[in-house]
Amino acid sequence: MSVIESSARYTISEVAALTGLSAHTLRWYERIGLMPHVDRSHTGQRRFSQRDLDWLAFVGKLRLTGMPVAGMVRYAELVREGDHTRDERRELLESTRRDVLARITELQDALAVLDIKIGHYGTICGPTSGGTTS
Repeated sequence: MSVIESSARYTISEVAALTGLSAHTLRWYERIGLMPHVDRSHTGQRRFSQRDLDWLAFVGKLRLTGMPVAGMVRYAELVREGDHTRDERRELLESTRRDVLARITELQDALAVLDIKIGHYGTICGPTSGGTTS
């Protein structure tokens, strides 16, 4: 896979449509330092690159992990500071990974309880009778 920077530029409304984020959220991300410098047209309109879209996809994954916004902003700051921050970035991601694994374990436990309960209703209780049980 070659690393070729696309010259395509996207408006904020196009990026909103592509990402599902609102224009307000995109502006907020830029304001709080979560988005790296976004290019502007000669009229001052934001022009997002494919690299910006890739970054937003990564930020979306970080959001799904439950990483706090402050942690995402810190990660973005570290990226901007350069290669000497690699260890700190890695530790931040490893910490988030540990949190995700703990959450997966909690969800698997909850899923097991649901499966037991569903099995209970399917085998012991028989067909739905309209009564209420837990």
